[in-house]
Amino acid sequence: MLKPLLKRGSEFLGVEYPIICGAMTWVSEPKLVSAVANAGAFACLAGGNAPTDILRSQIEEVKQRTKNNFAVNLITIAPSYHAHLEMMKDVKAPFIVFAGSFPKEKEIEAAKATGAKVMCFASTESIAERMIRFGADAIILEGSEAGGHIGHVATTVLVQQVLYKFCDQIPIFVAGGIGTGKMMAHMLLMGAAGVQLGTRFVMTEESNVHPKFKEAFIRANARDAISTPQYDSKLPVVAVRALRNRGTAEFGALQLRLLKELEAGNIHRQEAQEEVEKFWIGALRRAAVDGDIEMGSLMAGQSVGLVDKVLSIGELLTELLTDAEKELAAVRRKLGC
Repeated sequence: MLKPLLKRGSEFLGVEYPIICGAMTWVSEPKLVSAVANAGAFACLAGGNAPTDILRSQIEEVKQRTKNNFAVNLITIAPSYHAHLEMMKDVKAPFIVFAGSFPKEKEIEAAKATGAKVMCFASTESIAERMIRFGADAIILEGSEAGGHIGHVATTVLVQQVLYKFCDQIPIFVAGGIGTGKMMAHMLLMGAAGVQLGTRFVMTEESNVHPKFKEAFIRANARDAISTPQYDSKLPVVAVRALRNRGTAEFGALQLRLLKELEAGNIHRQEAQEEVEKFWIGALRRAAVDGDIEMGSLMAGQSVGLVDKVLSIGELLTELLTDAEKELAAVRRKLGC
């Protein structure tokens, strides 16, 4: 019963299972990306703000580790974004995913000119419409329950506003708060081409994050994954969902300092926004790589409340697929068919 529902997403991504491991800076590195790809699913290599030569070498490393499809994730608000996009015409990645904010039409055109299929995030109906109009090949519909950079609308609302409206036009992959095969089954029934998970892939044996990072996820409840506020429209910032700790308070202090500098005319808004992005990249490294779970950023979706153990990628995929199949069988029994 599951296979027909997986067909569209599998064919689009060119993989066995349309289950996407989302791009997570300092987490979605070549080892994890290739391991997911070799297991039959799909993963996104995180561009973050890596020097262009480093990202280029990571793309080549993924290609050496797997012959299967993967995506390169470009963060539109990262200082190195334009250099990363320019470099993509040389490396010939099979897929490019734009994240952080929303790409301009000419940027999507440039990405597609490399031969890659392009996937764009959407966090509202109007953004989904714009990305489709600009030429995106697929949409990742991400609700606010997700970890990392997020929008402000819940997955359940976006499913009704966007998935139902556009799923016949373009493949739509749903993200945000999805942590079980049962939920995956229902998203597929509602028209999704597949799903994207992040938090569950952090908690795999193949994930290189610091053991303390994984321990913090195991201890956390769903309510511990909070989104950061924007203090003033003078400094527009993309909300970030992470586990509450001292680093969260540090980000608040940074926003207040930058707002004072903006008011004094000591810094331009773009510079201030870049300072914010640099903060998150550095704070995430402190937590994910160095194990500083007090001052670092523990980016996690609310699905962290569903995590209680570390699995191998193979075990995770088996669990998701088995539970999805069982749920579809249960639905069929309830319908008496």
